[in-house]
Parts: sequence; structure tokens; C-alpha cells
Amino acid sequence: MARLGVLLRSTAFFLTALCITPPYALLAWLVWPLPARLRYRIVTSWSHLIVALARSICRIDYRIQGEVPSGGPYVVMAKHQSAWETLFFQKLFPPQVMVLKHWLVWLPFFGWGLATLSPITIDRSARTRALRSLLDQGRRRLDQGFWIIVFPEGTRVQPGECGHYHAGGAWLACKTGVAVVPVAHNAGQLWPKNGFFKYPGTITVSIGAPIHPQAADTEALIGEVRAWIESEMTRIGSAR
Repeated sequence: MARLGVLLRSTAFFLTALCITPPYALLAWLVWPLPARLRYRIVTSWSHLIVALARSICRIDYRIQGEVPSGGPYVVMAKHQSAWETLFFQKLFPPQVMVLKHWLVWLPFFGWGLATLSPITIDRSARTRALRSLLDQGRRRLDQGFWIIVFPEGTRVQPGECGHYHAGGAWLACKTGVAVVPVAHNAGQLWPKNGFFKYPGTITVSIGAPIHPQAADTEALIGEVRAWIESEMTRIGSAR
């Protein structure tokens, strides 16, 4: 019976999101000429709506531990388990841009809308060029007052797993002198990677204190970020 309820709620959520996403993608393109901050508020209202729908239809609630630090913008380095956090972070850390694989902005509807938010897009197959692009674009976004969201594992990982932490975000922080805010969460337990089913429960999002780069030591910084996130993942436990 419980699984039937999950199926029905997941289906209702999917159909509702399917109906509202194409019009929002069109709206995102129509507001492209507007100033970046105003465009951001309009386009990210879709993310706020999807998070609210997940809460009301699928019963995916959330709680926040820690505080969003003042005095930003910062580089946020976070665990990546599902699509939920990519949406919720737009609400939690506004205004912000994400560091993305360049091809993601070509995805129908979602990617097209994402492109209007001026994300930092990089081609990881060309490492030197990707780092140079990350620094150039990152500096511009920080100067404009945008937080930068980096998923250091590079892709979504299953709950309980730890991927390789790439140093790009830490390298950007060291080069710009901007502190890193580490974030841990267990969203993947309720909104699984590539999964249709959405399970009821409460996601815990834990925000750490800013970690300031020391003497431009990228490896030390990424090591400290990784240690904090993985330790916090163990502490916050299950979302169900």
C-alpha cells in the first residue's frame, strides 16, 4: 500500500512538472534581455515551485542545520546526490551560478532555462582550458555578487558513496581568495539519482562555517572540505 502511494504521488509530481516546465523555459528566453538579478528571480521561481511541489505532492520536506554565512559571495562546495539540491540551492544561496559540464545547457527545457542564468560552463576533457575558463568566468560572477556552486565529485553519487573530489572549486577559491562554504545533505535517499520514484521524508541540509584558503594550498583546502562533508554525511544519517 505504501509503495502504491509513492507511485501515485510520484506520477502526479511528474505530470505536474511536465506541464509547467515548457512554459517556464519559454519565459526564461523571453526575459533574457532583462538585468541579470531580475532575470534570476524570475527564472529561479521555477525551482522554488518544483521544490514546493515535491513538498506538497511527494511529502519531501527539509530542514537546515547551520546558517548561510553573511558577507558573501562565497564558493559553495556540496555533496551531489540528486536533482533536488540543484533546485533548492537556488533558493538557499541567491543569487548563485553553478559550475556545469558545458553540454548540460543543451538539455531540452531544463538546460535551456539554466542557460539564461549564466552558469559557468566548462569542458572537462580539456583540463588546462577548463581551469582557465573556470577562473575567468568565476572571477566575473563573484565580482557581480553571485555565489558559485561547485559539486566537487563532478557527478551525482549514490547515498553512502564517496566519489573523487576534484580540486577545481578549491583552486578557484585559492586563486580568488574567496572562502569555501561546505554543504552536506541526504537528498538522494528521497529523490534518487535518475529515479522516477520520490519517497516521503525529511532531507537534512547541513551548512558548514566558511573555510578560508590558506597560502593558496589547493590540495589542503579540498582535503579539508572533503573531510568535513563526508564526516557530516555520516552524522546526519537517514532522511526517512
